[in-house]
Amino acid sequence: MKKKWDKRFLAGCVISVAVFGVIMGLFMNGVFSFLGRAKSEGSDTLVKAIRQASVQCYAIEGRYPPSVEYLEENYGIQIDRERYNVFYSGFASNIMPDITVIPAEGGDDSDWQP
Repeated sequence: MKKKWDKRFLAGCVISVAVFGVIMGLFMNGVFSFLGRAKSEGSDTLVKAIRQASVQCYAIEGRYPPSVEYLEENYGIQIDRERYNVFYSGFASNIMPDITVIPAEGGDDSDWQP
């Protein structure tokens, strides 16, 4: 009787470890998927924030801001300069500026792979 119990116990342990491994694999896959999506959307979110602050500046002051630094000082925009390069080009104070955000070389977005 003892031998039969040992085989069931061993089979139960193997099955439990296998199920745990599968669940952990699925969990880690989900985490990496979420992190990859969040990092890829970081530059898009920054462009939207800069664009919204520019429009707000235009509504309040009657002109688009002269630079991104102006938005940082007066409208609360925060840019992680180690992760992103921001190119802000305004043609005139009454025309919406061209805003481009590129992940910085060596930043988290540039070489991250799940």
